[in-house]
Amino acid sequence: MRRRAPSTRSTRTMLRLLVIAVVFAAAVTATLLSGVARDGGEAKAGPRIALRTGSFEAGPVAPGESAALVQELQARLRDDPSDGRSWTLLGLGYEQLARESGGAAWYGKADGALRRALELDRDDVTATVGLGSLALSRHRFRDALAFGRRAQVLGPASAPSYGVIGDALVELGRYDAAFSSFRRMLDLKPTSAAYARWSYARELVGDRGGARRWMRLAQDAAVGQREAFAWASVQLGHLHWGAGEGRAAERQYRIALAVFPGDVYALDALARVAASRGDLPTAIALERRTVDTIPLPQFVAQLGDLYRKVGRPGDARGQYATVSAIERLERANGVATDLEAAAFAADHGRPSVALARRARAVRPSIDGDDVLAWTLARSGRCSEALPWSRRSLRLGTRDALKFFHRAWIENCLGHDARSRLWARRALQLNPNFSLLWTATARRLGR
Repeated sequence: MRRRAPSTRSTRTMLRLLVIAVVFAAAVTATLLSGVARDGGEAKAGPRIALRTGSFEAGPVAPGESAALVQELQARLRDDPSDGRSWTLLGLGYEQLARESGGAAWYGKADGALRRALELDRDDVTATVGLGSLALSRHRFRDALAFGRRAQVLGPASAPSYGVIGDALVELGRYDAAFSSFRRMLDLKPTSAAYARWSYARELVGDRGGARRWMRLAQDAAVGQREAFAWASVQLGHLHWGAGEGRAAERQYRIALAVFPGDVYALDALARVAASRGDLPTAIALERRTVDTIPLPQFVAQLGDLYRKVGRPGDARGQYATVSAIERLERANGVATDLEAAAFAADHGRPSVALARRARAVRPSIDGDDVLAWTLARSGRCSEALPWSRRSLRLGTRDALKFFHRAWIENCLGHDARSRLWARRALQLNPNFSLLWTATARRLGR
C-alpha cells in the first residue's frame, strides 16, 4: 500500500498533540468526574489528583483541530495499518477528544488504538504512557501504575512516566512513594506538569503556602500557552479558595477567563464565588453555561444543588438524575465511579455503606477513608466512622470538608466540645467551603 504523506501543517499538529497528550497525565474530563460527589468548593483528591497534576505541557490543539487530525490519522491507517506511530497518535487524539467533549465513549477507541500501537512496537514508550494516562482517566489506578512502571523501564529518563506512577500511587494511598515519583519527575524535567504535581504534594501534607508557590511556578511555566495558563490559574484559584481567600481566588478565575474565554472550570468556580455572596441567580447562570458546554457530573451536581438552594426541587431532581445517568454511561465505558457515586449518595441522603466500602478497597487513599467515614456517619454508624475520619486526616491535610465531616461525627457521638472545635476549624479555613454543608457547620460551631 502507498502511504499517504501528511502535510507539513498536519505533521506539526500531530507532534503538538503527541506532546500534549503524553504529559497530560490524566485526562481532565474523566478525573473531574470524581468531583461530582465532593461539594467542598474544590474538587477533592482522588478526584483532585488530576485537577492538580494533569496540567498541560504545551498549548493544546485549537478547537476543531483534534477531530480533523483524528480523521486524517484514520485515513492514513486505512492506507497503511502497520504504521505504529499513527496508531499511537490516534490513541492520543481520542484521549484529547474525550477531554474536550467530556465523552467517555472515546476511551474505548483510545484503548484500542494504543494497544494496537504496542502490538506493532511493544517498546513504544509514548503509547505505554498514553495507556497509563487512560487508566488514570478511568480511575483504574493499579493498571495505571503498571503502565507507568513499564514506561519507566522502557525510558528511565522519560519524565511523564513518573507523573503517571505518582498519580496512581496517590490514589492507592502510597504517599511517600508518590511524592518520590513526583520529585523525580521534577528533577528530570521541571515543567508546568511537574511543578503542579509538587504543588499537590505540598497541599496534601498541609503546606498550602508551599502549594501556592509551586502552582505559581506551574502558571509561569505555562505562559504563552493559553489553555495551559488558564488551567494553572484555576488551580491556583482553588488553592486560594480552599484557604478562605475568596478575592484572590476570584482574581485567578477571571485571569483564566481573560486568557482562555469560555473556560468551563473557571466558570464553574465563579459560580461558587457568586453563590458564596448570596447571588444565586448569577451562580445558576454561570453553572448553566458550564453544563451546556460540557456536562461533567460535578457541574451538573452543583447546578442541582443551586436549584435546591433557591427552592426549585423539581429542577434539582432533574439534575441529580442526570448525574446518575452520566455515572451509568461512564461505567459502561470502563470508568470506575464507585467512590464518586458513594460520596454523592451520602451527600444527598442515600448513603450506601457497601458501595463506600467497595470504593475504599479499590482506592485506599485519604479520600477513600473520608468517603467511607462520611457514608457511615450519614447511616448513623458514627462509632465506626470515627477511625476512618481520623485516617483521612493522617497526612495533616487542611481540608475544610474533611474537618466538617469530623465535626458531624463527633456531634453524632455526643462529643459537643470536639464537634464545635472541628466545625470552627472548617469555617476558619474556608467560611464558604460547601454549598450544602456550610450552614450546618455554623450551627455545630456555635
